[in-house]
Amino acid sequence: MTVAHQTSRNFGIDCMRGLAILLVIVHHLALPFRLPLGPSLAGDWLPARLLDAISFNGYEAVFIFFVISGFLITTRIAGQDGDLKRVDLRRFYAARAARILPLLGLVLALLTALALMGVPGFAPEPGQQSVGGLLGAALTFTFNWYEGRTGWAPAGWDVLWSLSIEEVFYLGFPLLCLALPRRLLVGSLLVLGWRAGHTRIDAEQSALRAAQENATTNQ
Repeated sequence: MTVAHQTSRNFGIDCMRGLAILLVIVHHLALPFRLPLGPSLAGDWLPARLLDAISFNGYEAVFIFFVISGFLITTRIAGQDGDLKRVDLRRFYAARAARILPLLGLVLALLTALALMGVPGFAPEPGQQSVGGLLGAALTFTFNWYEGRTGWAPAGWDVLWSLSIEEVFYLGFPLLCLALPRRLLVGSLLVLGWRAGHTRIDAEQSALRAAQENATTNQ
């Protein structure tokens, strides 16, 4: 029964994944081109506010991946151990490390080599960030905080912000569950999640507006 449950597909989850992937792709297209749907037929028929929401909901899509990941992991734990109270934490963290760390090490080795060679999109701006800082932030899962202090990382490195959030969740969420009452915990997570997502989106859109103003001035 356990094997069948783990290998079966969930149509609803697959649909959510597909929607999240689509939103992430559209979001990244919107970064260099601003509203990619604006100059299309959609721009003639749909409100600009709706187009903006579609184009800049990539971070919310990442949050969907987090929720799906938590649901699947919790479901698997419940199937293996029967109850969350009987979870073998050592086995759980060993399994997560085995799944994440080998590939992360390979990615970081490649990113570091490209950065040291000065390849655009991988090498940090002089005086703003360093290869050692980027590497240290990635290995300690504080990459999102590092970017908050130093600015956007090179495009090749920037994707590591979501991994840092996920790993901190694995380490910090169990402690919050033990320390806080359930209602306070849920309320705090909702506020922090909403604020963190919109702070990053606002900063990104401000940077886009500044770039557009500079381009207009130079013309």
